[in-house]
Amino acid sequence: MNDLQKLSGLRLGFAVCGSFCTFAKAFGTAEKLVKLGCEVTPIMSFNAAALDTRFGSARDNITKITEITGKEPLCDIPSTEPIGPNKMFDALVVAPCTGNTLAKLALGIVDTPVCMAVKSHLRNSRPVIIAVSTNDALAGAAKNIGALMNLRNYYFVPFAQDDCEKKPNSLVADFSKIPEAVALALDGKQLQPLLVV
Repeated sequence: MNDLQKLSGLRLGFAVCGSFCTFAKAFGTAEKLVKLGCEVTPIMSFNAAALDTRFGSARDNITKITEITGKEPLCDIPSTEPIGPNKMFDALVVAPCTGNTLAKLALGIVDTPVCMAVKSHLRNSRPVIIAVSTNDALAGAAKNIGALMNLRNYYFVPFAQDDCEKKPNSLVADFSKIPEAVALALDGKQLQPLLVV
């Protein structure tokens, strides 16, 4: 069976953090996952759901992800807390995952909808797939990426430096690889190679 066929019927959480420059890629990936047959439930961090930026307004972003998935995003802690107890998802994607969220996940801090979604989902020992997007991935955030890689049930979407001259510490996941990363994570496997050249 083609690995991506596993995604048909999959109950997938899709959490979006405030790396606004990658929203177009994230929304495109959510649309692809829906077309592959996933039942996608969107989740948005406080910032992702509330801030207007040069990449779009908060209202437009919420409307877009709602149209793609057919569901309004979960945007607060009370709505994400039941994810684990109700076993809502087979897998949970965080795309984009900011340096701020990486740090909180690595340290067990649960004060945003995305962090609560991850914590609640992990109680069932089900996979969390991280798509990094942060300017300090090879600096301050490096230790948090390493810490999460060393924990059970965390998987990373392959990533690369997006501008090694102007932003030498920055990494961005290859969002096109998210479906494949999810399919392998369901079998407890990390998509390789992790570093994209």
